[in-house]
Amino acid sequence: MQTEKTVRSVIITGGNSGLGFSAATALLRYKQAWHVIIACRDQERGASAVKKLSRIGSGNVEAISLALASLASIRAFTNTIEQRLSAGDLPPLYSVICNAGTQGATKFTVDGFESTFGVNHLGHYLLVNLLLPLLAKPTRIVVIASGVHDPVQLDAVPMATVPAPAWNTPMELSKGNLGIEASNDDETADMGRRYATSKLANMYFTYGLASRLPEGITVNAFDPGLMPGTGLAREYSPVMRFMWYRIMPHMLTVMRLLIKNVHTSKESGASLARLVTDPELVGTNGKYYEGMKEIPSSKASYDVNSADELWDDSAVLTGLTEPNASTNSSR
Repeated sequence: MQTEKTVRSVIITGGNSGLGFSAATALLRYKQAWHVIIACRDQERGASAVKKLSRIGSGNVEAISLALASLASIRAFTNTIEQRLSAGDLPPLYSVICNAGTQGATKFTVDGFESTFGVNHLGHYLLVNLLLPLLAKPTRIVVIASGVHDPVQLDAVPMATVPAPAWNTPMELSKGNLGIEASNDDETADMGRRYATSKLANMYFTYGLASRLPEGITVNAFDPGLMPGTGLAREYSPVMRFMWYRIMPHMLTVMRLLIKNVHTSKESGASLARLVTDPELVGTNGKYYEGMKEIPSSKASYDVNSADELWDDSAVLTGLTEPNASTNSSR
């Protein structure tokens, strides 16, 4: 329920755990009260997160079901938000954090898309486009990216196991067909490369969206860094899961001697919340942040033609436009 102090809503996809949960915690402790909407596919986990978060700060929190692997679920979610905003049952929507993601062996969504590309990119693409007419101003959108989209950053990580992106046409990526760089990948490399490629898609989406937004709405990308112990490793091998959840969280001091961008989810959650709340960032649009610092993204990520192709093809794939129809009349 709303309170007099609650004046603005924020949607966090995948906010029931890890980075999203930590960002929700930071927002609920902020001096300006927020109504946090945890958008996640597992209702039980959403309810558990709400129970924990409801003890924090002066804002409010609730969970609403959202499966980014289903276009129908995304449309149902946005319809619910629209109805509740119209009824005055939600404070105005001032922020959307595109946080949820998946990394695993090749699978396909209910709509037939390769799941890493389908969830990490297409799901958020449709969600944000459907929410745009519902946003109050000034609104801040944040897309969770990753340094793995950048081969230069990967080369700087000792013993990095994630291969660089293997970009292909968006239509082929939606079918699970990576670029030629992936032709000799084994199962482990394939899993990492699909994730890295989806993170490059997140950068193209951020820059493409930034160039299309009306005044008063901004979008920026955020790299939370390596966060051992978070849920992204749920489809790793048993040995890797044990290392990720049981060993690496206790080795952060040592890891930081080798890798600069290693954080706890609490640290990265606070940095993410800053992109939503910091008054100095009002109007900041189309930027890429590593923690608190604005940095350049990969050379490939500034390819406008690739970003435009991804934008237009994503509109077709998600049903926002018909095939061969332009999604951007200004182009």
